[in-house]
Amino acid sequence: MIIRPSKPTDLQALRELFLQSREAAFNWEPSATRNLLDYDSQTHGEWQLVALDGQRITGFISVWEPDDFIHHLHVHPQFLRRGIGRTLLHSLPGWSIKPYRLKCVSLNTSALAFYADNGFRPTGRGVAEDHEYVVLQSRGCE
Repeated sequence: MIIRPSKPTDLQALRELFLQSREAAFNWEPSATRNLLDYDSQTHGEWQLVALDGQRITGFISVWEPDDFIHHLHVHPQFLRRGIGRTLLHSLPGWSIKPYRLKCVSLNTSALAFYADNGFRPTGRGVAEDHEYVVLQSRGCE
C-alpha cells in the first residue's frame, strides 16, 4: 500500500470512491441525496492523503488543517478491513503527538468502533441535519 498526498489527477477517482463509500455506509440517508460532486464541495480547502493499491485509489483522508479536524475518512467498500483506514490515520503529520478531532454520526456504529480501536475517545455530542453525532479526539499528546 502506498500513501501519498492527493493530486488533481485523482479527482474523478476520489469522487467515485466518496460516493460508493457513502452508498455502502450511510444506509440511513436516502440515496437520492448523494451525487458525485458532493466530494468537491465537502472537501474544498482540505488537505488529503490517498491510499493506493497499485494504481487504484482505495481510500482517502481529508483534514481541515487549521483545527486538525478529520472531515472525511473513506475506504472503498471492496477494500474494507485491510488496514487502509488505520494506515491513513497513522500517516497524518504528528499522529503520535498531535490530537486530531472528528465527528461521527451515532448511527455509524462500525465507524465508532473503528475509531475507538484507533485511540479516539468521545469528548462531546451534538445534532446536525437530524442526526446525532459524537465528537471524538485522538490521544495525541497522552
